[in-house]
Amino acid sequence: MRQLTSLDAQFLALEDGRHHGHVSALTILDPSTAPQGVLSLDAVRRLLGERIHLMEPFRWRLNPVPFGLDHPYWIDDPSFDLDFHLRELALPGPGTDAQLAEQVARLHSRPLDRAHPLWEIYLIQGLDGGRVAMLTKIHHAAIDGVSGGELLSLLLDPSPEGREVPPPRTRDATAPEPVAPSDFQLLRRAMVGLPVQAIKAVAAIPHTLPHLDLVVSTRPIPGVSRLANLSRRLAWRADGGVLESPSVRAPRTALNGRITSQRRFAFTTLSLADVKAIKDHHGVTVNDVVMALCTGALRRRLIARVDLPDEPLLAMIPVSVRTPEERGTFGNRVSTMIVPLPTNEPDPVRRLGLLNASTVAAKERHHATPASILQDANLFVPPALLARASRVVGMLATADPLSPPVNVVVSNVPGSREPLYLAGARLVAQYPVSVVVDGVGLNLTVLSNGDGLDVGVIGDRELAPDVWELVNDLRAEFEELRNMLEPATRRPRQQ
Repeated sequence: MRQLTSLDAQFLALEDGRHHGHVSALTILDPSTAPQGVLSLDAVRRLLGERIHLMEPFRWRLNPVPFGLDHPYWIDDPSFDLDFHLRELALPGPGTDAQLAEQVARLHSRPLDRAHPLWEIYLIQGLDGGRVAMLTKIHHAAIDGVSGGELLSLLLDPSPEGREVPPPRTRDATAPEPVAPSDFQLLRRAMVGLPVQAIKAVAAIPHTLPHLDLVVSTRPIPGVSRLANLSRRLAWRADGGVLESPSVRAPRTALNGRITSQRRFAFTTLSLADVKAIKDHHGVTVNDVVMALCTGALRRRLIARVDLPDEPLLAMIPVSVRTPEERGTFGNRVSTMIVPLPTNEPDPVRRLGLLNASTVAAKERHHATPASILQDANLFVPPALLARASRVVGMLATADPLSPPVNVVVSNVPGSREPLYLAGARLVAQYPVSVVVDGVGLNLTVLSNGDGLDVGVIGDRELAPDVWELVNDLRAEFEELRNMLEPATRRPRQQ
């Protein structure tokens, strides 16, 4: 039995029929390297059956505390049924990327069943070119970006032949069978823990208040910015300087409204070698180039929508704070950075330079921010009120006509550089499918994969209906920066 942290529980609390707390990954596979050149649901089922003992979150079921007096627990599902979580479907011809993206958007828009472990896998046949897709959905309460990658890596192998998998540990026959705690036991434990919750909240005040305006879930609350600024003036860094007060206002755009329950999704792959060539040419980082490409694409799209503000957009960037010792522990170990995106700058090279300066400043603020800030911010909200508080914050995020908490989420996640296989089928691409919330109706997540950068763009169906046009804008921005390279460093364009 394992209790969810306040940050884990927040991803459950935000769900209300319009918000979904799960994340997904769309994996494109080439079955020509699999046995008989076929990737079937039976093959995926066998693979999961052999490795499910290594994939703890796939067996976890929620066990809530009565009256919500404490955060729920994960328990091993005593009636776990692998077949419940596996589905198969096929696209109608011709099986284009647009058809696939629409199907993914529909599947991603469906909530997970809390009566079972919170994950699903869909094998999608019928893609053009003989490809097969696999959509993996799992609740954000169980994993973050890094631990989710670790989880999926347990299904992947470095060669089509697979690898040796350690067998399950043999249970001691004399040990009693694990039994889920009763409601009375959970209630008693929650009552005993109430004073501890209050003590933790008080202890978190000194290092949490100066940073509350950098937490998206608390920024919309009236008075938080003033309280954080006051706390910063009173807080001194080790070098004797006052903590920097960042610019925290985001302009209002059509992306920053109340979301619906439905999503739109689009995806593309960029050449990592070309991104590195752009990085070397301008003396910046790969992440700077990724951020500049997203900024340029957003500028193009907002101009097309006649919605480009005079001020820079604000992006929230998730950052892993998972230590090497926490590898394989799952759950959420993340913080965030808030970075201005110079969408008001028309020159792409100047935008790249401004992004580099912005990310350097954001990293300095991030290093001065406690790694546990997202979790500590939730300590001020009793578990029984967390769901209601999350909904109130969502209402505040869309009620202010001048300033949403941020405009967009942009994430850059490292992946594998080596070829990978699933049941013998070669992994071609892996596109992240993330989360949108009230006030922030668009999310761009980039995952490095081999020689490519796989980009997944998800938006609310009403606030961001033009995600494919945004992907085209991203590619146009990429070509513009690529064409500025010296001919000797420019790679032939991939068809």
